[in-house]
Amino acid sequence: MATKLFVGSLPWAVDDTQLEQLFADFGQVLSAKVIVDRDSNRSKGYGFVEFENDDEAKAAVEKLNGTEVQGRAIVVNEARPREERPRRDFGGNDRRY
Repeated sequence: MATKLFVGSLPWAVDDTQLEQLFADFGQVLSAKVIVDRDSNRSKGYGFVEFENDDEAKAAVEKLNGTEVQGRAIVVNEARPREERPRRDFGGNDRRY
């Protein structure tokens, strides 16, 4: 079963390819994605890496968590499931004027 890792405190310059290369030494990376702002297309400073093998993912967490990448200490841990947040209604469709 695949294991997804959260990678935080990434330098702004790191892209998907660099993120994948950073983790490739630990095993087969299924996917590596830096999360970007949809408006500015700039990195948000975090991403996700998915490994095919749980043991490879655990080894990556142990070795890379707290290591320095381009002057920043990155955070690496197992990703938690995304929490469902209630949708907010800002009242944009209210036509009482």
